[in-house]
Amino acid sequence: MMTFRRFARAATLLLAVFVLLSTPALMAQAPTPVTSPEKFFGFRLGTDKKMVRWDRMVDYYKQLAAESDRIKVIDMGPSTMGNPFLLVVISSPANLARLERLRQVNLQLSDPRGLGEAEVRKLVAEGKAVVCQSMSLHATEIGGTQMAAELAYDLASRQDEEARRILDNVVFLMVPCFNPDGENIVHDWYEKTLGTEFEGSAPPVLYHKYAGHDNNRDAFMTNLVESRYMAKILFTDWKPEAYVDHHHMGSYGARIYVPPYADPIRPMADPLVWRELSWYGAHIAYKEEEAGLSGVLNDAQYSGWGHFGFHWVTPFHNIAGMLTESASAKLASPMFIHPDQLEGGIRNLPEYEAQTNFPDPWPGGWWRLRDILDRQKVAAWATLDLAARNRETVLWDAYLKAKRQTERGAAGKPAAYVIPTVQHDRLTASTLAAKLLVQGIEVRVADTPFVGSNGVAYAAGSFVVPMAQPKMGLVRYLLGRTFYPDNTFTRDRDGSPIRPYDMATDTMAEFMGVRVDPLDVAPAAGTRRIDSVDPVGRVEKNAVGYVMDGRENAAFRAANLLLDKGVALRRLDKAEGGLRAGDFLVAASAPDSLLSAVAADTGIDFTALKAQPTAGARDLKRLRVGMYQRYWGGNIDEGWTRLLLEQFGFPYTSLMDAEIKKGGLEAKYDVIIVPDDSTAMITGERPPAGQGRGGRGFGRPMESYPPEYRSGIGADGVAALKAFVQKGGTLVTLGGASAFAIDTFGLPIRNSVAGIPSKEFFCPGSTLHAAFDTSNPLAYGMPAEGLVTYLGGSPAFEILPNDHNDWYETVVTYPDRDLLQSGWLIGEPFLAKKAAMISAKYGEGRVVLVGHRTQFRDQTAGTFKLLFNALVR
Repeated sequence: MMTFRRFARAATLLLAVFVLLSTPALMAQAPTPVTSPEKFFGFRLGTDKKMVRWDRMVDYYKQLAAESDRIKVIDMGPSTMGNPFLLVVISSPANLARLERLRQVNLQLSDPRGLGEAEVRKLVAEGKAVVCQSMSLHATEIGGTQMAAELAYDLASRQDEEARRILDNVVFLMVPCFNPDGENIVHDWYEKTLGTEFEGSAPPVLYHKYAGHDNNRDAFMTNLVESRYMAKILFTDWKPEAYVDHHHMGSYGARIYVPPYADPIRPMADPLVWRELSWYGAHIAYKEEEAGLSGVLNDAQYSGWGHFGFHWVTPFHNIAGMLTESASAKLASPMFIHPDQLEGGIRNLPEYEAQTNFPDPWPGGWWRLRDILDRQKVAAWATLDLAARNRETVLWDAYLKAKRQTERGAAGKPAAYVIPTVQHDRLTASTLAAKLLVQGIEVRVADTPFVGSNGVAYAAGSFVVPMAQPKMGLVRYLLGRTFYPDNTFTRDRDGSPIRPYDMATDTMAEFMGVRVDPLDVAPAAGTRRIDSVDPVGRVEKNAVGYVMDGRENAAFRAANLLLDKGVALRRLDKAEGGLRAGDFLVAASAPDSLLSAVAADTGIDFTALKAQPTAGARDLKRLRVGMYQRYWGGNIDEGWTRLLLEQFGFPYTSLMDAEIKKGGLEAKYDVIIVPDDSTAMITGERPPAGQGRGGRGFGRPMESYPPEYRSGIGADGVAALKAFVQKGGTLVTLGGASAFAIDTFGLPIRNSVAGIPSKEFFCPGSTLHAAFDTSNPLAYGMPAEGLVTYLGGSPAFEILPNDHNDWYETVVTYPDRDLLQSGWLIGEPFLAKKAAMISAKYGEGRVVLVGHRTQFRDQTAGTFKLLFNALVR
């Protein structure tokens, strides 16, 4: 029985607690009622065979923002297909109330030039750690987007000390879906196949309209609108201290990979970045183990030298750019994995056995979407937790990285790069400068002529990119010659080269064919910083007519805009009076207002003709273009080529199997493009033994798709294409598709690099020197010498002796030595003096074989014209 004294003490304690909880400070911290994902969607996220569509996710974030003062939802704009691209900002109400001030503080720390140490310390004391995380860039990797709603809910609802520390010390920039269009495509396909034998298969089409899986390779070129939104968040508007991109990987290894990367790393980032990756990664791995989640791997599989996708380019923005990779299930359907199916055989995990970076292997069994969500949420939370616990260190190190990189750039050589006004294609050079600005790189323009430290005179208007800036490492790789390492990190024990994760170089200027000169001494004066590049073309009044420079890629867009309006154009086949073969001629009768509009749109100059050419000009005809499109998950090269054609205004029609098999193609098309692909994928044959999983295009066995999505033109399609060319059509085959044309058309051409062991010949993602036959209409507008982009598996051609050698024209040729500009090349003699592009007469038509990757990922602007010239006559 309670005594009166005990009762009095209990009453006093209860009264004290009541008074304490009634104070304004703690009343403000009372839980805000917010709707849980489970209540909103009607099931727990990660439940077997359940997946939320993006439009419903958008509704949920809007509701969270309406209910919680910890969440701000920003619609960055429409995606490629018109869906909302959201940035969800999560922090304490006090931080959100002064979000713009915190953004400015962060920007100052990320570029502290002109600040004293005392000012920096004040900014560190005031600022908050900014962390960005993005989800499901690759749309079949659904865990990130499904997890993000739960993560947001936890941050909006939890009241514990750990959550409050994160909210008070971190501004969390969450991109809950990097690929909204793909999320919908995957969701709808999953729902369509649910309950069928095809449940859990990937969609038969690209899960991004243009890029598919390659959307991650667009971070430095930003050709996709989604990439531009993300670049705005990461590279210019916020410049966070840490970034995590959440992905999935294959199903038969570790359950989740977390930072850091394995060797080799790409040099030129500040050393603190690599230490930060280990720091964050150790905390993530520790928290995974603490939560009892097995199968966690770090410092393995993914090397620090990868493509310049978002998580690999960010270290050169002084951001701790990280990656998680979770083992995949069958989308939202569970997958059973036998213990003996689990395997290592990757960097730093030779066997599927316990080791220091993999102490608790997953034993096998059922693997579910919920398992993925659990691991990804721990990784995401742990990243925020570490930043919150170490806010001042994180911010101070952001300052140190920027300061030290600037100092390295000032002390080293080159001290600057110049993009001269004198260019083969001046507008593409302006495009390069504009792309550098998207990266947040400082670009300056010369107001007066100057002589560089190399003794070269540069005109006013030349762009100058100083190395004395925080992003000096990024500048170095985008503009400077690059050699991939050839050492024990990049070769197997038997000496065979280990293929880079993607490209061996990402030298933007070389891809784009732009001349960039390194200077050992930066110009002392006469330059000013710019924040935009917007060239506007001139229209010179004239009664004779106008000329557009055929060396400019933009001239093709201008020509298409004029043809769309019914303006007649001609093209020169012979140089005359200062005009070049390939220049476009415009009649004087073209409306001034139209020419002015096209000049403003494209930057093209309409230069006055002094006199009409006496000969060698012909009416320009835009050809009827079809492009082969297949299923089997779609063809990424086809998607990028569609984007390129649309950007430059070329009309085209997508050709599916049935239309090709039907025949009569010459009635509708003048040119048919077959993008890079294997012969098996084009014809629909089974791949060679051992390529049923992982061969080109065969991410899954053919039987994973319903019969109507099992592409292939078959024998009937091959016959129809041959008839099309024999009757005067042009077949353009890109990259590996050239083997299809050589084999099925019986062309006397050999691929000189086919079947050579990698120890003897190896060239992954590199830029190579080449010569262009500018007298051939296919090479009009090209320089006599330049660079092409070569990928592993690309063919090089030899014309075999035959009775009709005159039917074969070599358009692009590799030189006899010193082929490599940037990247990695083993076995130069196998390419030396071989053809990179051939035009072969076939009946009344021709087959154009393009071995190098002339329009690769819409990035290789230096060779776009080799494709464009095939689309006009």
